[in-house]
Amino acid sequence: MSRVPLGLLQQFVLVARQGNLSRAAAQANLTVSALSHQIRQLEERLERRLFERGPRGVALTVEGRCLLESVGEHFDGIERALARYRVRRHDALTLSASSGIMSSWLMPRLPKLVAAHPELELNLQTGSALVDFAREPVDAALRYGRGDWEGLSCERLFGEWLAPVATPALVERMRARGVGADELARWPLLGDPGDRWREWFGQFGGAPPPRYVAHFDNTDALRHAALEGLGVALGRMVTSRSLIEAGRLVVLGQRYLAVKEAYHLVCPPRSREHRGVQAFRAWLLDEAAAYRRQLAEAHAVPAG
Repeated sequence: MSRVPLGLLQQFVLVARQGNLSRAAAQANLTVSALSHQIRQLEERLERRLFERGPRGVALTVEGRCLLESVGEHFDGIERALARYRVRRHDALTLSASSGIMSSWLMPRLPKLVAAHPELELNLQTGSALVDFAREPVDAALRYGRGDWEGLSCERLFGEWLAPVATPALVERMRARGVGADELARWPLLGDPGDRWREWFGQFGGAPPPRYVAHFDNTDALRHAALEGLGVALGRMVTSRSLIEAGRLVVLGQRYLAVKEAYHLVCPPRSREHRGVQAFRAWLLDEAAAYRRQLAEAHAVPAG
């Protein structure tokens, strides 16, 4: 077997860690077709099948896992060695956030950041997983959780509450059947990540239904299903507020479940001296404080 080009191995590691050709291709600045061709080239050279292709992405075969264990750490070592030689622009900020908080909370406020700091170049990335700051050139992230990410600076912005939400059309349909908002067990409910419905019924009374209309492991998909009228979702009030204010979703009753998770600004130690991160942090903390005051003055669901 001839020597395998390092570029093919590098693309293999990227796809293996992303578990998705589209995301890996975007990160590598390649088309999905070009990246697939490179992976096939590698498999042909090694005479091994490295991935199983499926409708939701790709999964490593046994041979693929062995190869990743063998070569992955070496690419990590190269990345760590080269990181100190990269020139970091202090007028550029790479920020990662989940699509929910990015679109519903951050994006409407970004014009104010741009106006206050016109010199700052923003590179925005969306993703639900916590950024691996050791491997990815990301300066800061907005994440939802308990703020206990080891080795990272975590600053709490505001908390979150959950409440049942549905489309106005679904509400009218259920009312026509004589089913009120206080009889949620009789509504078509959408299962949520973490099965928070059990907590909700435990606090406010009643029992969850024996089955859900559909169950989701992703909050974005859950929100879209609620917007399509599939059923009632236990929605996050921060990321659902704009949809509620626009009349696309309705809160059923006034029973809100407080959760321990909150939204945080997360940064690696290397970002402490980054002037772009410093400017963004100061602006973000002010915006978060203003948001908490706005909710308190409006007697809305507290998000502190």
